[in-house]
Amino acid sequence: MTFGPRMLKTGLAVTLALYVVFWFGLSSPVIAAVAAIFAMQPTIYRSWRYLLDQLQTNTLGAVLAMAGGAMFSNEPIAVGLVCILVIMICIRLKMNETIGVTLVTVVAVMEASGQWEFAITRFTLILIGIVSAFLINILVFPPKPRVQYDSQTKKTFEQLSILLRTAISSEMKESVFRNQKRELEDNINSIGDTYKMMEEDQKKLKAPKFSNSRQLVVYKQILRTLRKGYEVLNAIEQHYFQAERSPEDNEAFDLHLERLIKFHEHIMLKFEGKLKPNTREAELFEQENDKFQRSMLDCYAEQREGILRLSIVSAQIYEYGHQLQRLNRLADHSDMPKPAS
Repeated sequence: MTFGPRMLKTGLAVTLALYVVFWFGLSSPVIAAVAAIFAMQPTIYRSWRYLLDQLQTNTLGAVLAMAGGAMFSNEPIAVGLVCILVIMICIRLKMNETIGVTLVTVVAVMEASGQWEFAITRFTLILIGIVSAFLINILVFPPKPRVQYDSQTKKTFEQLSILLRTAISSEMKESVFRNQKRELEDNINSIGDTYKMMEEDQKKLKAPKFSNSRQLVVYKQILRTLRKGYEVLNAIEQHYFQAERSPEDNEAFDLHLERLIKFHEHIMLKFEGKLKPNTREAELFEQENDKFQRSMLDCYAEQREGILRLSIVSAQIYEYGHQLQRLNRLADHSDMPKPAS
């Protein structure tokens, strides 16, 4: 894990919560600090949603805790039963993320044994922590998932490029290749998470716009294409080297993978605004992709041993090429937005 804005903002949120508690002269500032730590979210929308959800579940938790404290005092078994009840309600309301802070509220309020003034103070401390985290999140280094997405996709494409270019030739050490492939998979999953956050911000926090919807289509296709490239690596690892193949097969696969990754690179440069739209390049690529697939069908007709494994690899390669063609059409659209800086 590396140091980033979210770590810094969590520290600032805790600091702000503690200062607010001191300004109001309240006791037990640690409760506000804990609430601030839990409340820091990766996007503006999730921060707003978390704030609203916490107001509901914490209010409910505080009411149940005060009722339980008034009836059973602060007996450990009573605290445990109220916690179980609150967890069930949060799950029923599909507010699982709020369970942690809500339970802090329950325990803190039940400590008051039904004393309303003391319980309200504890509830106020929780709200101070949550609101502090929300304010820090939107005011200090506000989350920019689009910028993060562009950075992640660029780095991940570079990883994919190296691995695909060396997959057939086996130039890379096997241990290094496995580690790089595992890291590539993690990065693609991380991009998927970033895409979801970006989608939430654009669809739920803001009024939907046609340009934003088109932008999401582009980003979704970029992610889908990277995943297809990773699936090619999987197919090569699982099937290619187990099949009987000739030097000509190795050369044909290696050459076509080089052609694919070069085309992918050109597409990414188009999104960066560095290359012009090139319909001729797309036509040539489509012809070469179809030609490669037809050659594999001809080999399949020969009924050579292990040809089925090679056909699985070629099918994945063809699908990767097909997704590249779709991505290229989006890149060639003249008014598509360029990556954020």
